[in-house]
Amino acid sequence: MATPLTRDQMAWRAAQDLPDGAYVNLGLGMPVLAANYAPGDREIFYHSENGILGVGPVAQGAEIDPELVDAGSQRVTLRDGASVFDSAASFAMIRGGHIDITILGGFQVAGNGDLANWDAKVPNKGPLIGGAMDLAAGAKAVHVIMRHSTRDGGARLVTTCSYPLTAPACVKRVYTDLAVLDVDVGLAGGSFVAREIIPGLSREELTAATGAPLIFAPDCRELVAPELAEGT
Repeated sequence: MATPLTRDQMAWRAAQDLPDGAYVNLGLGMPVLAANYAPGDREIFYHSENGILGVGPVAQGAEIDPELVDAGSQRVTLRDGASVFDSAASFAMIRGGHIDITILGGFQVAGNGDLANWDAKVPNKGPLIGGAMDLAAGAKAVHVIMRHSTRDGGARLVTTCSYPLTAPACVKRVYTDLAVLDVDVGLAGGSFVAREIIPGLSREELTAATGAPLIFAPDCRELVAPELAEGT
């Protein structure tokens, strides 16, 4: 029987695709966890949209500075050589195409790459789209981490998003608790290409859980993640 990936395992898998030397923005929630799991032999420069380039690990003990926080108000440290600047400069970096990858959470991703990750009607999510709109439109590549299905079993990977769009045709890759999938715009309306699938889950089961056309890459392989304690 297939065991879906945990939040940390999903973040771990997303982190494995971050290239050496990349400038990376991590969205709130699961995406932030990816900073814990980037391969140690790669130098990744983490960007926070409130004005930091070179975000270090979460601050602990004497490291805590109440004036040094990321975009999610999490107290952080700075790596050597980090820069701190105002929000205007930060968004100039984003809108100017200087962020290599942004990893965002999502409510839905459509087969053509449309992203929906906000809705004023969703409790505790707030009425504003925030910086995700700029990141989705300005980053060179947009990756998304999210559960494959909703709590009631509905599809999050869909033909057409029913939530308000954050940005159209922007997503390149999606990491879920069941698979790693790329967006393929080659077919009319777009589709998803499964690159990896968790052990014990059949292709038929993944197809049934996906609300958009799904094809399997010729080299599709098992998605094997290490055992990770939540919150590590």
